[in-house]
Amino acid sequence: MSVALLWVVSPNSQLSNCFGFADSVRDGSRLIYSSRSVCRERSSMFNCRPKKGRNQKWNACAIHVPEISSMVASTADEIAVSSEEKVYNVVLKQAALIKEQLRSSPDLDVNPDLALPGNLGLLSDAYDRCGEVCAEYAKTFYLGTLLMTPERRRAIWAIYVWCRRTDELVDGPNASHITPTALDRWESRLEDLFRGRPFDMLDAALSDTVANYRVDIQPFRDMIEGMRMDLRKSRYKNFDELYLYCYNVAGTVGLMSVPVMGIAPESKASPVSVFDAALALGIANQLTNILRDVGEDARRGRVYLPQDELAQAGLSDDDIFAGKVTDKWRRFMKSQIKRARMFFDKAEKGVTELNAASRWPVYASLLLYRQILDEIEANDYNNFTKRAYVNKAKKIAALPIAYARSLIPRSKKPLTKV
Repeated sequence: MSVALLWVVSPNSQLSNCFGFADSVRDGSRLIYSSRSVCRERSSMFNCRPKKGRNQKWNACAIHVPEISSMVASTADEIAVSSEEKVYNVVLKQAALIKEQLRSSPDLDVNPDLALPGNLGLLSDAYDRCGEVCAEYAKTFYLGTLLMTPERRRAIWAIYVWCRRTDELVDGPNASHITPTALDRWESRLEDLFRGRPFDMLDAALSDTVANYRVDIQPFRDMIEGMRMDLRKSRYKNFDELYLYCYNVAGTVGLMSVPVMGIAPESKASPVSVFDAALALGIANQLTNILRDVGEDARRGRVYLPQDELAQAGLSDDDIFAGKVTDKWRRFMKSQIKRARMFFDKAEKGVTELNAASRWPVYASLLLYRQILDEIEANDYNNFTKRAYVNKAKKIAALPIAYARSLIPRSKKPLTKV
């Protein structure tokens, strides 16, 4: 499956061994940075493998997992609450950090042109390389980041590249060589990065970012845990299990990026609510990835759909592997698409709480990714042999709509579908 990034993009196209990190993680050899690396894109924008949301006064944006999961699942309440609480505790910690930042420096913009000891300008080069990768693999999102302040956009690029590299460990060309031990090494390297000891230039860009913004390490660790889940799981018993997976591989991206994107000074929403909205968008994007990629995943022996809900619909893995669109499948898909749209609706209400300069790329991502669900419907729910995608004309048409919405105060914003 794949992950959704920066509230927004999902790391899922093959970055190949563009950075050399796969071999480095596998055998421990030193990673080599090359600005001339050539990468090939495997999937459309906002589909970086990326693979996988939720307060009062802003209640419409609060993700209440029991409410959503009960729509189509009948899991025990205590199980659903356990996943929700686990994720919500991370949200609370992130919100506390950003609240502290807002008190100490309400509009933090940092100077990224710091030099690594003995390497004048090396850090700036690393940020530039991160921007090149973002421009190649998430073109529309990259365009939106150009409206952000230089400091914020460079930090967002650094987060994007780390998420992409992490995703490639289990979804890239070297995935067959990746073991739990390799992921343990990658997590150890992450911890060094947060301590100011980067391993290579791209790590250095993120190390500088987390030193300048109140970004906590937990969402990064949780994303690596999502990669571990892909190594050991190919089925999910219920939506509670799937929710945790979606959080790990995509919801984490929102928690990473909100501190950099910033909360609007005029926002009346609580930081918890803003992080909830970011989490919701990550969940929505990953659920959309899952629904779009049913056939592709089945050919790899994977089913990222709640097993209990399939059974309730009179379906099984055999029906998915057979790849036939039936009335049972259409009804099942309608319920899954309804759930994903609920997360998108909850996320949309939070976008205008972000710093004004950060809204456009998030809105563009939300509008375009949500349209993938429309395309699945247009394909008569055949996600076995037809890949739902938003064509170039629709992407271009969505950009001015996203920009206009990013300028409208939330109190006046219509919450209609594109």
